[in-house]
Amino acid sequence: MPGRLRAKDVFGERPHYSLGIDEPTPQENCLVLTVWTPAADKKHRPVMFYSHGGGFVVGSSGSPLQDGSNLAREYDVVVVSSNHRLGLLGYLYLGELAGEEYATSGNQGLLDIADALKWVNANIESLGGDPDNVMIFGESGGGAKTSCLYAMPSAKSFFNKASIESGPGIRMLEKDTAAETTRMVLRRLGLPDQEWRKLLTVPVDKLVEAQVAVGRPPALPGARLGWSRGISGLLGPGAFAPVVDGRILPNHPFDPTAPAISKDKPLIVGTNRDESTFFFWERKATDVFELTFPTLKERLQKELGTNADVVLKTYQESRPDASPSDIYVAITTAGMFWVGALTLAERKVAQRGAPIYSYLFVHESDYVIPGTSHKFGAGHATEIPYKFNNIEVVKSMGGGGFIVANAGSAAAAHNMSEMWATFARTGRPGAKGQPEWPAYDLKNRATMEIDAQCKVVRDPYAKERELWERLAP
Repeated sequence: MPGRLRAKDVFGERPHYSLGIDEPTPQENCLVLTVWTPAADKKHRPVMFYSHGGGFVVGSSGSPLQDGSNLAREYDVVVVSSNHRLGLLGYLYLGELAGEEYATSGNQGLLDIADALKWVNANIESLGGDPDNVMIFGESGGGAKTSCLYAMPSAKSFFNKASIESGPGIRMLEKDTAAETTRMVLRRLGLPDQEWRKLLTVPVDKLVEAQVAVGRPPALPGARLGWSRGISGLLGPGAFAPVVDGRILPNHPFDPTAPAISKDKPLIVGTNRDESTFFFWERKATDVFELTFPTLKERLQKELGTNADVVLKTYQESRPDASPSDIYVAITTAGMFWVGALTLAERKVAQRGAPIYSYLFVHESDYVIPGTSHKFGAGHATEIPYKFNNIEVVKSMGGGGFIVANAGSAAAAHNMSEMWATFARTGRPGAKGQPEWPAYDLKNRATMEIDAQCKVVRDPYAKERELWERLAP
């Protein structure tokens, strides 16, 4: 494709966690694998296969925060990441207009990842990996991609365990919604529906411009009931995301149940404690960090109507020392990610198959959000360099934007990275010197809080969980 579009023209100004440095312009010819291995010696090491974040339209496996060198070197594993088609090029659904030949067109991005896993299965032994011991994992959009892979028949033979991080993909796009997005693209390009085939002759940069024009930016977080049942802000017309097409993705990944084809595959699922700070920071919505209890109540009444009083009362009782802004961050984090992660965990438990392990990342970034006195905390994406044990990379970059290391960061990174590498090796996460991590069940709801010193918490924020179960069952 001609080099007329820069990454920032397509994606906007994104933080280091999402994009690599000095990468080429976006293009369809992007199917690249990166492999980090201690040695190409056929030793049969565990394989950790990562899908990057950024929803389904943004991101790259080339981000330095996701470099797999330390994981491979320190824990004797093989780390693999892939680039794959995103946005319109990966998820434009033509099945309704173009018929059988294009029935799976809405999931080409997922098929790219499945092909990468197939390549790993066929070739990783020569690079020191074990094709029969592969863990898939990913954060945010990468977590949603992992949710889909966990439910994809064409991928099931190529991995043995999974971790879904800050991106619980409960539901994906229905075909009719995806077809409406396709019609929006055609209208933008001046093409009637019956001339859809002309899409094949439109230059790729013009297709990407149409994607940007019709795309739906993620909604600014708010207190809403039941919105974490899908991928917040991504499931309406104008979205580019996986399609439940009855073939590549036969059903929604975790709705109404966990996928039967992965019943016997162990799973980690979790979120960061303060996910939504990222989105308020990214959208420069600094008013959130200036809330008083009266203005918080007023805001909740607009967003939750008659449920506002009970929500505010529950959170004040659950977090008696929290500021109004902290409470709003907690409520919106629950709506975006936490409730979805709990739903996913509960449906996996109901299968009575392989164990599931729940976590909450609580280690705080000291980054102060510009224009406020509020720290970023354990916001969305802050855990990425921790699970890759790349805190020194953060320091060398002068900080990962909103990720600022502190005195406990090195210990927290070692804990998380060792837990993930141990899970890749054995199917059970753990780290030396840290508490044993019990499997999640509906009696104890054991959850590992990840920090410089980790701890297991029984049913964290139980009153809040029970509240959302009543309001958005």
